[in-house]
Amino acid sequence: MKNRFDKSVRFWDRHADSYAKKAIDDPDAYEKKLAITREYLTPESAVLEFGCGTGSTALTHAARVKHIIAIDTSLRMIEIAQTKAQAKGVTNVAFSQATVFDLPHQAASFDVVLGLNVIHLVADIEATIARCHELLKPGGVFISSTSCIARANLFLKWLLPIGGNLGLIPRVQIFDNDYLTGAMTRAGFEIAMSQSLNKSGMTWFVIAKKRS
Repeated sequence: MKNRFDKSVRFWDRHADSYAKKAIDDPDAYEKKLAITREYLTPESAVLEFGCGTGSTALTHAARVKHIIAIDTSLRMIEIAQTKAQAKGVTNVAFSQATVFDLPHQAASFDVVLGLNVIHLVADIEATIARCHELLKPGGVFISSTSCIARANLFLKWLLPIGGNLGLIPRVQIFDNDYLTGAMTRAGFEIAMSQSLNKSGMTWFVIAKKRS
């Protein structure tokens, strides 16, 4: 499988088990994002989540939609997600190791695409967002939560590339929220919401709609 996220797959495979046990950093913000997302889901929704991790969000939304295709580049993450789905008896979520570029689905296949805590980790942000636009049906919605750290302190911006090069952390793209929404607009999206809901002020939750 061609990896378009970068070379961080090995990092996530190594850390998947500890990641699965980790508590949510900002539970209040997470619950707000779930609630907003639910406003765009229907029993007929076909949903794609890329960068699904261990599947917690996909499994949370499963009962409200027709089906979810949930993908991640980390095979270990997917294995954990599949185990969780089996334990919960969830049958309408299909987990697989893939990127958005590997999917066999034709254009306009999904009503909703979720990209949560992942856009800042992909190698080609513009191409990834354009692919999400392609996969959405007319009128479909791209819902994302993204770390936008261009305005973070200089030490953090200096430290992240070093940690990424050493394999201590995943490689993180550094940009601000204006670049993020601009990339979405260039891909053909209309921005319905762009707001930082997290305490840090550096994670932006964006609702972007594909024109009907």
